[in-house]
Amino acid sequence: MAKIALGCEPVVGSLTPSKKREYRLTNRLQEGKRPLYAVVFNFIDSRYFNVFATVGGNRVTVYQCLDEGVIAVLQSYVDEDVRKYSYQKDESFYTVSWACNIDGAPFVVAGGINGIMRVINASNEEIHKSFVGHGDSINEIRTQPLKPSLVVSASKDESVRLWNVHTGICILIFAGAGGHRNEVLSVDFHPSDIYRIASCGMDNTVKIWSMKEFWTYVEKSFTWTDCPSKFPTKYVQFPVFIASVHSNYVDCNRWLGDFMLSKSVDNEIVLWEPKMKEQSPGEGTADILQKYPVPECDIWFIKFSCDFNYNAAAIGNREGKIYVWELQSSPPVLIARLSHAQSKSPVRQTAMSFDGSTILSCCEDGSIWRWDSVPPPS
Repeated sequence: MAKIALGCEPVVGSLTPSKKREYRLTNRLQEGKRPLYAVVFNFIDSRYFNVFATVGGNRVTVYQCLDEGVIAVLQSYVDEDVRKYSYQKDESFYTVSWACNIDGAPFVVAGGINGIMRVINASNEEIHKSFVGHGDSINEIRTQPLKPSLVVSASKDESVRLWNVHTGICILIFAGAGGHRNEVLSVDFHPSDIYRIASCGMDNTVKIWSMKEFWTYVEKSFTWTDCPSKFPTKYVQFPVFIASVHSNYVDCNRWLGDFMLSKSVDNEIVLWEPKMKEQSPGEGTADILQKYPVPECDIWFIKFSCDFNYNAAAIGNREGKIYVWELQSSPPVLIARLSHAQSKSPVRQTAMSFDGSTILSCCEDGSIWRWDSVPPPS
């Protein structure tokens, strides 16, 4: 278990907005009464950089950001799966991610309370596949940016699973002796090391996993023609690194290069460096580098987002405000604090556009808010 290194005090950012970039509210949509838990732009395909998806209740909706703050609805999917058993619940989606088929067709992948992943082909508006495997609800789905047919899912069943959306195969299951001991709340692929993922959850830990020795199975998943259930799915039982940076639930983690951004319910995002011991997997130290304060962010399942180049992160809080932090400056710089008199509901997730010029938020009251950067005066 990684220990916190002593002697290096983390640099804490000031909550005085720098006004480096100003944003103004350009739109607000009320999607319904059900909470919206996730919103995400499509960074997979440059044709669709201004397209985003939301999930809430049993609905997945695809929108497009147009000029002048306009938001157009492109597609809407309702999961009308009939309950066969009394223990089944009406679907409530918690997470959504963009992926694509090997022929480049855009996929929307959603999951939630029933533990079923729905893979929707957005080009023909049909369900491509449904993945059944998790034994409980799915809290987050993320896509491998270097191989966008691979997605990873984090679940309440204490496991993380790697899937091939093209063939429908569950390739790897990250769980077991060294795995999480409670719900897994978040997961992320390393941006450049294709073998590496990180996960975090209700056991207060962040775990880093390697797929290197299992990569032949990943490659085999693309050419597998037999029934997906006959694929030799492998268990990865031991992470290469475990960090206890937080003392409570860790509900969002994202790689920043080889560093890690993670948050708990302590009103801050923490940037830290995992320093691994090559000889003893799972051990090492976590060197906390910086802290990005986020007031009134003390409830769990609030997730932050970054622009494509990880220049900034946007995070909401339980009072409907959004904090936009510059990530790659030391000390951290607060770019902007976004608030509106009518935005009072907890912001469950934000989505930053490719260049960070648009910030979306989805809220507990079913609303979507759009903020656009104001061009500097010429």
